[in-house]
Amino acid sequence: MYIRKLFLFLIVVCSLQACGDNDPDKTSLELQHVFIGSTEISLTGNTQAGLPIDRSISLSFSTSVDRASAANGIRLSAGGQTVNAQLNFSSEDKIVVLSPVGTLTPSTHYTLEVTSNLKSAAGQPASPATVQFTTTIGPFTLLSGEIGGKSIAGTGPIMDVPQALTMVFEFSSAVDESTLSDAAVLSGPGNTDLVFALSNGNKTVTITSASPLQHLSKFSFRLSNALKGSEGQTFDGLSENFYTAVDETPKFPVISDDALLSLVQQQTFTYFWDLGHPTSGLARERDNSGDIVTSGGSGFGIMAIVVGIERDFITRTDGVQRLNKIVTFLEHADRFHGAWPHWINGATGEVIPFSTKDNGGDLVETSFLMQGLLTARQYLQSPDTVGNNLIRRMTKLYEGVEWDWYRKDGQEVLYWHWSPNYNWDMNFALSGYFEEQITYVLAAASPTHGIPKSVYTNGYGQNGAIKTGQQYYGYTLPLGTPSPLFWVQYSYLGMDPHFKDDYADYWEQNVNATLINHAYCAANPKNYVGYSDACWGLTASDDPSSGYDAHSPSNDSGVITPTAALSSFPYAPEESMKALKFFYYTLGDRLWGPYGFYDAFDLSEGWVANSYLAIDQGPIVVMIENYRTGLLWNLFMSAPEVQAAKTKLEFN
Repeated sequence: MYIRKLFLFLIVVCSLQACGDNDPDKTSLELQHVFIGSTEISLTGNTQAGLPIDRSISLSFSTSVDRASAANGIRLSAGGQTVNAQLNFSSEDKIVVLSPVGTLTPSTHYTLEVTSNLKSAAGQPASPATVQFTTTIGPFTLLSGEIGGKSIAGTGPIMDVPQALTMVFEFSSAVDESTLSDAAVLSGPGNTDLVFALSNGNKTVTITSASPLQHLSKFSFRLSNALKGSEGQTFDGLSENFYTAVDETPKFPVISDDALLSLVQQQTFTYFWDLGHPTSGLARERDNSGDIVTSGGSGFGIMAIVVGIERDFITRTDGVQRLNKIVTFLEHADRFHGAWPHWINGATGEVIPFSTKDNGGDLVETSFLMQGLLTARQYLQSPDTVGNNLIRRMTKLYEGVEWDWYRKDGQEVLYWHWSPNYNWDMNFALSGYFEEQITYVLAAASPTHGIPKSVYTNGYGQNGAIKTGQQYYGYTLPLGTPSPLFWVQYSYLGMDPHFKDDYADYWEQNVNATLINHAYCAANPKNYVGYSDACWGLTASDDPSSGYDAHSPSNDSGVITPTAALSSFPYAPEESMKALKFFYYTLGDRLWGPYGFYDAFDLSEGWVANSYLAIDQGPIVVMIENYRTGLLWNLFMSAPEVQAAKTKLEFN
């Protein structure tokens, strides 16, 4: 079509040239044809619509024009304003090409005038002529947008948006106001109406919230394709996520730091006291785990019971009775060469497989359990008949663990699992630095099934290869790389880390690992929502994407786990107190529940767990107490077996 019209235009031009050649005496200057691009415009006075905005305008005259007069004799205007354009000439100056600077405006009425100011080459004035046309309906596109003063064209998430929401969007052409309310949808916590205001010829839309949005929350805003331009143009749609700024107004009454620590300990303690399995007294794996109790988490819970007695959360009589129930159950529960399984049926004492082949002894979980039992044993008073009985029975449970058998045929390393059905198929050697130092210490401490220092040296210490000594965020880490914080917590709930072995100063290790974790969160290299100097802590916990994950600086998915920072009080008291106050006062309306802080949250995903886990709740109670009084450290380290292990392993 374009080629055919262009051909027609050329024929017209050639005809004019022929006429000129055959009629040299003709002196009048007449406008004969007007083309916009390849489209000819009628000269009859009718307004032609839908013409392109990005083409030149060609005017064909009956004879040659005087170039000098063209600028005053040819005028293109819209709304009374002259359109800036350049003029070019061809075909012996019988064709004038008017090229607007830039493009014409869509959906706009234009007037093209030829006045008598235009002269022919012979000096004759042109016959006046007027051509009317309107340009095509323009595209309806979004030119720019801001949410809370932040451009939607930027990289990374839109954060720190004021709770009093204001969004401004500028479009290429006018908006049909009647379509706004159906097209604009705001999703997020709570409900609020949107208020619309149009300006700039209805090209600018300002949207505000009728009420403040929830702070530090994820919202999704969508402008659907139901939005139309004023001339019916369609819109492709827009979808943006944004996050509101933090509201630091305390959500609960402000109390003293000491009172806050006590409150957190007591509320968290109720997980073990109120949710303890009614038959076994052991800690459920989760708050909704039914009969599934956890051996390692129960060890943490036993230590929490000691704190509960000491701080008068419960009476000593009630606490000792619960310990007696636990010990009685453990004496009859399934054991595998003295080691308990990871999961136990709290009603029957039978193993519940943690995985297909993990249906036997779990030496690491057993060591967490024994750490708790030995701590409680040291707390009990010998003159107390029940307590004295428990002391002997707890010692017997400890001496029944065949730590040496888990060397797997006498190897110089301990193994995590053994199954009566699958033997050593799990094949997990406890080699190197992670969460298991307490396992080696208790194995070395055993008076009945002890291991020599060589197993500690070769297994745990990897003959010295365990040492790294790298720096992160200005802190030296003697062992390993930046880890989930449970690595510096689980083994040290009872075992006081103020000691050195052949490989590290464990106080330095644990303090620096904690400060690295804090510094990483404060730096927030992945730009997650909410991370700050006060909102930090990466460790194993529930996860909105994977279900459960061991979060760390090298495995960071935006999930903050309160136990990570709160169980770090002995190592980083200032940083932990900042986190505690942030979790409680600032986010407490979302994080604080019946058993303390919920397990984890991810502000980038707008997710807060509704769960509690024994292995996350226990360290909070215990490590806050170690920070306040050193109670659990003092008790565990007072055990004669532990003192003997320190000598054997040459700790100092």
